[in-house]
Amino acid sequence: MSGRLLGGPGGNRTHARQIRRLLLYPLSYRAHDKPNGVERPGRRRPVVAPAAGRAPVTDCLLVTKQRWGRTLFAVYGPTLMASIGFGAVIPLVAIQARALGASVGLAAFITALNALAQVMGDLPAGIVADRLGEKYAIVAACLIDTCTMAMVFVARSLVVLAIAVFLQGLTAAVFSLARQTYITERIPVHWRARAMSTLGGVFRIGWFIGPLAAAAVITRWDLITAFCFAGAMSFLAAVVTLAMPSLPGEPTGLRGIRQRQQEDHPATFDILRQHRHVLLTLGVGCLCLMLIRSVRQTIIPLWCEAHGISPAATSLIYSISMGFDVLLFFPGGWIMDRFGRWFVSVPTIAVMSLCLLALPLSHTAGTIALVACLLGFGNGVSSGIVNTLGADMSPSYGRPQFLAGWRVFGDGGAALGPLIVSAATALVSLPFASILVGAIGLAGTGWLARYVPREVVPDEAEVTVGAGGGPGPEPSGDASTRG
Repeated sequence: MSGRLLGGPGGNRTHARQIRRLLLYPLSYRAHDKPNGVERPGRRRPVVAPAAGRAPVTDCLLVTKQRWGRTLFAVYGPTLMASIGFGAVIPLVAIQARALGASVGLAAFITALNALAQVMGDLPAGIVADRLGEKYAIVAACLIDTCTMAMVFVARSLVVLAIAVFLQGLTAAVFSLARQTYITERIPVHWRARAMSTLGGVFRIGWFIGPLAAAAVITRWDLITAFCFAGAMSFLAAVVTLAMPSLPGEPTGLRGIRQRQQEDHPATFDILRQHRHVLLTLGVGCLCLMLIRSVRQTIIPLWCEAHGISPAATSLIYSISMGFDVLLFFPGGWIMDRFGRWFVSVPTIAVMSLCLLALPLSHTAGTIALVACLLGFGNGVSSGIVNTLGADMSPSYGRPQFLAGWRVFGDGGAALGPLIVSAATALVSLPFASILVGAIGLAGTGWLARYVPREVVPDEAEVTVGAGGGPGPEPSGDASTRG
């Protein structure tokens, strides 16, 4: 039988090398490279075995270099623009609320509405992505976010600010879910971790640029104008997303949206019930991982303040820790693709847990900086791991609904982390909070070591058919049985 897994023995290595060059060295292609459509003699274009409800199409690996470049820009460009806008306004929400007359407690509550809305919006986001398609779900989310930022700029009231922050959390849930689904279906499995980790790295870069851009806008105009800037970035993200190629075999435009409405759409809770074993095992482990990763931005500044370290030194320590995030995301993705997801997820949560357990022993700026850097190291290397594991486990039928449920665990863990630190500190002490979260992380380490697969199982959509049209190798099993 002539069907082969893409990138496996006898697969088309030429195109694998082309994609590697596009990801690592996007400017390295020259005009005299191989013309479009010209293949090495003796090689036939394999055809993808279609996912449920999709027509057979030429595999995405075998598209032209120009189309891949367009795909990569359209995937990462909107992410960078939207994250710049998001990073610009989130630190300013509490300040704007205080400027509008809110108390400190109310300002903190309005800020927390964003994370709450993301968790609440995850399951509906799966329905939106399934009905509109990944591309137009991202466009709709960006345009709604633009409108919410315009509301804040025009109305200038606490109620409008709270509604806008909540809506921004909902649009972030739709944007993230649709983006993850698109990459899952568009990028081959043996490049998936690098694609997901790069996505996380681009988001971190946007969070770094956003506050700097907001500072420049506020200096030139005023605080409220920063929200207008965030809306403009979301609008640009929507425009760039329109250039994003649709998934193979998927009709485009309004005709495609109307056609999707007529298709059979699986119920979200039916999909989650079918794959409950994965969600209650691997999903719980990822919840622990996200919980550990989210506490750094809360506990490190509090620990520095408790030991009398100046705000400038605290900012420097946190910036160095963030530097590891930005520098290590791609090596982490390479390790996941080369050796497997287990060799990133388990060591990183173990390192971060041990760092939190050791934090009560650090009392100087140097030792605190060392712990913060190790936390940044673990966070940077594990960039994209939760999205990658979710993509690996997702079924071809009902993928948006499954990933929506998967994101509830990830976003829930990210929201729980600061809450646990806050509650434990208020009830006992800050060192107890650090030890408690570290202990949760060690439990999560054992959990992930048990349930994370050591080998990557190819998706059904990655299986090709031979030249005669016969099926290729059988899929390795339903997603719910992997690992």
